[in-house]
Amino acid sequence: MGTSEKVESRGYYNNITDDLDALLAVLPEDLREAIQQVGRRDELLEVILDLGRVPTARYTDGEVVLRRAEVTREEIQYVVDRVGEFDADNRAGIARTLHRIAAIRNRKGDIVGLTCRVGRAVYGTIAIIQDLIESGKSILLVGKPGVGKTTMLREAARVLAETKRVIIVDTSNEIGGDGDIPHPAVGRARRMQVEMPSLQHEVMIEAVENHNPEVIVIDEIGRELEALAARTIAERGVQLIATAHGNTLDNLLLNPTLSDLVGGIESVTLSDEEARRRGTQKTILERRAPPTFDLLIEIQDRQRLLIHHSVAESVDALLRGRPLQAELRYRDAEGEVRTERVTPQSLEERESGRSVGARPQPPPSVQERAQEAVAQREPLRVFPYGIARDRLERAARRMQVPITLARDLGQTEVLITTKGFYRKRPHLVVDAERRGLPIYVLRANSVAQMEACLSDIFELDGRFSDPLNRALREAEEAIQRVLNGAPEVVLSPQNAYIRRRQHEMARAADLASESQGEEPYRRVRIYREQT
Repeated sequence: MGTSEKVESRGYYNNITDDLDALLAVLPEDLREAIQQVGRRDELLEVILDLGRVPTARYTDGEVVLRRAEVTREEIQYVVDRVGEFDADNRAGIARTLHRIAAIRNRKGDIVGLTCRVGRAVYGTIAIIQDLIESGKSILLVGKPGVGKTTMLREAARVLAETKRVIIVDTSNEIGGDGDIPHPAVGRARRMQVEMPSLQHEVMIEAVENHNPEVIVIDEIGRELEALAARTIAERGVQLIATAHGNTLDNLLLNPTLSDLVGGIESVTLSDEEARRRGTQKTILERRAPPTFDLLIEIQDRQRLLIHHSVAESVDALLRGRPLQAELRYRDAEGEVRTERVTPQSLEERESGRSVGARPQPPPSVQERAQEAVAQREPLRVFPYGIARDRLERAARRMQVPITLARDLGQTEVLITTKGFYRKRPHLVVDAERRGLPIYVLRANSVAQMEACLSDIFELDGRFSDPLNRALREAEEAIQRVLNGAPEVVLSPQNAYIRRRQHEMARAADLASESQGEEPYRRVRIYREQT
């Protein structure tokens, strides 16, 4: 039933087993004959049958219409009757083959469309990265649909199973084929099927707990629970070889469901000193945890791969705006493997079509923009979110700094909000982070906090109210000491205005305070009120 052939491609050979006759046998006779007349068996990707539309065959270079007559319900049912049972994910297969038949249903549950995808076992497809596969490191494969992720995953399982204990978690039977007996393409690897896609994470954990694998192979990690299960498996010292939904490392970082696979992202608010040392805004994005996978491979085409040898370093570079270094592996016209060190384009550059060499200079920091605003008396555009606009304007007038309150996030240069609003992660704050806007977070919706924030933005420590800044910093440190367990802290003597500001800071931290002493030595005592 199956076919096996040697196919020459760019000067090297792969043994390809496609069992194409088994797939053609389930199609209506006229469609089967049309495909045979076209030829190009090794380039056929899938056959599309949609009710009321002409049937088409998709090849590596485009689509071919198989006939002018539209597909009927009877023809769809003809195919359904000759393939395996459709699972909860609307996928079926043909026993002992790698082909996949996916169904499209109407609202009543009737099948009105079929995607008959050709499954091929390509022996030798991982030769270009076999050293990485056998390194013992966990590897994540990403790439656009149809580029060969599952084919490479299947071959990796076969190669590793020759020397290690390999378990395949096969959710849709795409790796090991349909039926209870796995396809020979997986070699000695053992296969665990999954009853329904929503249970994949449970089978992943079961595989580790029950079958003592050294390697686990997983196709299509796409849910949060599966990402968590993958982290659990990696922490137990088991090598993971998996694919995930996404084309590049950038895609995974922007995907909240799967970003944990590469360490995840969180917003961090830096201290004033640290922000100045780094030359960044106070609120930045950083990697939350060690990545689940050691290496990430972007499959650009079947013999052209971009390799991130350290996912942690690549993610850190992306988040900090540093040049990203990766290895490009490909085969030349003679079939020889070539490697190059490259700087991949960012997601924005790929979407806009700019070349790597045309990478723009980083935008000025908010402090640089603020100093420019002071010099030119051109207002800095500030978006107040969850804070009193009139108080912010009053603080700016007192400090004589040029700001204007923006109402559109697209025209904003800096966003100011409170800790309470920021912790709720509203859509506007998330959108601002994605745009790369500087975000300043206030402890309280008070004029004192707003003035301190504007002082940071416009770098006024050296020219505006040094005593005030020193007194507010002293109060801030005292509040932290009381929160950490100190019974009370008495501050330095200050005038009435500064003492009022210090009292506001204590109230914002849910602490008690009182003034004591006689002028000019009257000072503030901060303490935790007894309940």
